[in-house]
Amino acid sequence: MVKYLVLLLATSSMLLADTQTPAVYTGDFIIKVNYHYLLSKPEGYEAGKDKKWPLVIFLHGSGERGNDLELIKKHGPPKLIAAGQKFPAVVASLQCESNNLWNPHGVKAVTDHLIQTLNIDPSRVYLTGISMGGFGTWETAFEYPDTYAAIAPICGGAGVRWVTAGRLKHLPCWIFHGDKDGAVPVENSQKIYDALKKIGAPVKLTIYPGVGHDSWTQTYENPELWKWLFEQKKP
Repeated sequence: MVKYLVLLLATSSMLLADTQTPAVYTGDFIIKVNYHYLLSKPEGYEAGKDKKWPLVIFLHGSGERGNDLELIKKHGPPKLIAAGQKFPAVVASLQCESNNLWNPHGVKAVTDHLIQTLNIDPSRVYLTGISMGGFGTWETAFEYPDTYAAIAPICGGAGVRWVTAGRLKHLPCWIFHGDKDGAVPVENSQKIYDALKKIGAPVKLTIYPGVGHDSWTQTYENPELWKWLFEQKKP
């Protein structure tokens, strides 16, 4: 009986033994990038070939996805430019394909392309977006925290990215949201703001009382946003 119990315990121990072994995978993953965009150059761009200009990348919301660039003139910088507003910067308004979300690696690829092919000051490159584009702004900034001089995400959120807030400790950020937003709850912006504020990041938060999902119209029409944005510069 004793021998049987010893054998049973030994067998049970073998069955419960840890069978895991260390392993690793290292490799490259290449994605296809296919972003169409509207490009606006500032007055004086063609005359001053040696001058380097700021670059603003704009990411629209989910309703403007597709292959019709006219759609992205509904909101944000492309709407203002279409109405005649002038910006002292190159503005690239990207369009996301139907049924897709913003891919941070694709946004970075377009950003690099513009820096390399236009007269862009790489220390003054900015990223902003609304709703789905606000989420895309956060995603891209977390993946490439050293590319942009500042970000302005509007009615978006960073999701679980708040646990790695330290990646953006150096990046100036101005967050905007309406406290009555029924599409993207304001808590999305509040949580990442709190995480960044806790570590001393240069972050600001504007919450509009009584405002729903459209917190972008008054934001982009506010000269203070653009003044702040163009003042930011990477060391």
